[in-house]
Amino acid sequence: MSAPEQETAPAAASASPAAPTVTATPLDSETVSTTEGTPTSHTKPDSDTASPAAAAPTLPPAGADEPSASAAAATAPEEVKKDDDPQDRPQEQTGDRSKETADATPIAQLWALAKAHGHPEIWGVTLSDPDDHVPTRIILQKYLNANDADLAKAKDQLSKTLEWRAKAKPLDLVKKVFSRAKFDGLGYVTKYVQEGSAEPEAKEVFTWNIYGATKSIEDTFGNLDEFIEWRVALMELALQELDLSSATKPIVADYDPYKIFQVHDYKSISFLRQSPQVKSASTETIKVFAQNYPELLKEKFFVNVPAIMGFMYAFMKLFVAPKTIKKFHPMSNGAKLAAEFADSKVAALGEKLPANYGGKGASLAEQGTGPLLE
Repeated sequence: MSAPEQETAPAAASASPAAPTVTATPLDSETVSTTEGTPTSHTKPDSDTASPAAAAPTLPPAGADEPSASAAAATAPEEVKKDDDPQDRPQEQTGDRSKETADATPIAQLWALAKAHGHPEIWGVTLSDPDDHVPTRIILQKYLNANDADLAKAKDQLSKTLEWRAKAKPLDLVKKVFSRAKFDGLGYVTKYVQEGSAEPEAKEVFTWNIYGATKSIEDTFGNLDEFIEWRVALMELALQELDLSSATKPIVADYDPYKIFQVHDYKSISFLRQSPQVKSASTETIKVFAQNYPELLKEKFFVNVPAIMGFMYAFMKLFVAPKTIKKFHPMSNGAKLAAEFADSKVAALGEKLPANYGGKGASLAEQGTGPLLE
């Protein structure tokens, strides 16, 4: 789900490439990242992480290894004593610049890394100086939040995201036309807003993964690259609805309204079926989304899950960080989903959902959007 997020499909999916397999579907673990940050295999929100200051180089106090000013004046030749203009001391200037780098804020250091890389955008936002551009500041802060303020890890993840986006060109995938026979009815994006409010909390974005609608596992999941491209296109559509480019309110570690709900519907899925294609799709989806879409999952609902599959949720707890697992909600009856949103800032949000999820709204096919198909 948007961790971004995790996916599930009609067969077994592991929580990470190294974890034992469990029957699920490809987007079930898509968001099993450190709170949608880096993959749980190497970055967990609860793990001990260094503070941003610890990641930055430190310098000794000015003059710590030098004689006092009075001692220097007493021993220095006259011509050196009178030549005391800082501009005539290039070595001190170099030291000052190093100290400035060390004293730069974590956001400033992430921005410096992004500028040096050269790829201009993340999640549809053209990156700019975060001092003057709130959307860029939000994105960089998400990378810090995903790594519990560990600057070194945030830099590594940001760098890998920039490299991946430069290569994968996810914005182009939104314009790509996919096979209707393979992907029709499998994924939707919906958006609900509270009229009259400009607050970010007054907008809710959902991604819906309906893998029970899969007609052929071989056709849908057999071409791994094509499946990942389709799933990335769905996520980028959700980010367009989130519209970070127009955001005006910065985020901090404990306040971030710019996130997405994810719903995975298991209706008609056989949890006993072992499919190597689905397992491969699940593993790759986890890797791609955990690395490149951190801190975008608000909550993830697994609906129409057979009661006997309660063990799957217990299994996931072994591999997913506690603060991320709190966002996961397995439900055996999908019709109860609407009741989960009573606290939303969008009035009567539950009623806007499709009827088969307990609401009074139109079907996903009518109110939702998805990647282009033909």
